[in-house]
Amino acid sequence: MNVKINITQLKYMLDNIPADQNIMLAGRHGIGKSEILTEYFSKAGMPVIALFLGQMSDPGDLIGLPNKDEKTGKTEFMPPYWFPIDNKPIVLFLDELNRARPEVLQTIMDLALNRKLAGKNLPEGSRIIAAVNEGEEYQLTDLDPALVSRFNIFRFEPSVEEWILWAQKKDVDSRVISFIRDNGTWLDKDPSQEEGEDTGLDKTPDRRAWKRVSDVIKGKENIEQNDVLLISSIVGVKATNIFIKKIRQNKSIEAKDLLNDFDSKVPLLANLSLHQFTILNEDIFSFIESRYDSFTNRKKIADNLKKYIEYLKAYSKNEVLASFSYYLNDKKYEEAAHFIAAEAFTVYREIVKYTSDIKA
Repeated sequence: MNVKINITQLKYMLDNIPADQNIMLAGRHGIGKSEILTEYFSKAGMPVIALFLGQMSDPGDLIGLPNKDEKTGKTEFMPPYWFPIDNKPIVLFLDELNRARPEVLQTIMDLALNRKLAGKNLPEGSRIIAAVNEGEEYQLTDLDPALVSRFNIFRFEPSVEEWILWAQKKDVDSRVISFIRDNGTWLDKDPSQEEGEDTGLDKTPDRRAWKRVSDVIKGKENIEQNDVLLISSIVGVKATNIFIKKIRQNKSIEAKDLLNDFDSKVPLLANLSLHQFTILNEDIFSFIESRYDSFTNRKKIADNLKKYIEYLKAYSKNEVLASFSYYLNDKKYEEAAHFIAAEAFTVYREIVKYTSDIKA
């Protein structure tokens, strides 16, 4: 069993593993490996070149085509389209490594060991990161132990909380986010499915699929029967049935709407249960955490947050205030706590005082 890491831990590994050491990420499809790596390395100005090895039928797809050098009379390989000719380092992301044909894997051996491709060196500082799928539902190629030994291997499993923060940044429909927050086992698979079970064409959920669900229901207040059929084609019938049932039971308020226009949402607050208030509180922190660096209306957000806390105090919603206090001290919402302390200090002071009074 390989060591398991989430996104935060992956970023630590990328910060601390030397560029000349190769990394292999094992995990399910649809968990955002390529997107996470592209976002991480873009900050360093390094392009991520993704090669889908399972789609390559011949080593020539990877190393380029042979060509005769008229000066020497010798055959050499023309660099493939992706090969850096400016001598600047790249991140070579070898996706679907264990779906590659054996002859393609032989080419990868030299690349992983010597950082060479058909005699041409990758630029100094380049990184090689591979991804492999796990599970009997995939058509996989056994990897040579000699190739495996050239990689530091991690089982990559981003957490539900990390996906929720990502979903907030991508403006994923709040009903999808709320469902996953309460039913995290449905984020990446059907939890009732046996491990390693071959599902064939049976649709099961994954992170990309839930984003597609958001795309088709965004802006639709009511989910019609045809919408249910559409969602079923994306995440499967069982996940859809549970999702529809939950969102019809838990109609709530979106944090971004509350923080942008509190006054218009006040009438809706009276109908919320404690559970729904708890969801709203976490949505508030998740929303602020995900948008912390991009707010253009910081004062409005802070003012409406102050109105929300005043509402909770006025109506003696002590359990809801306790919930808000919990998230204020939750380390995964540190940026949100900084925002509240800096932009809405009266809120911060009230919650700190409330917490102190409880302890006293």
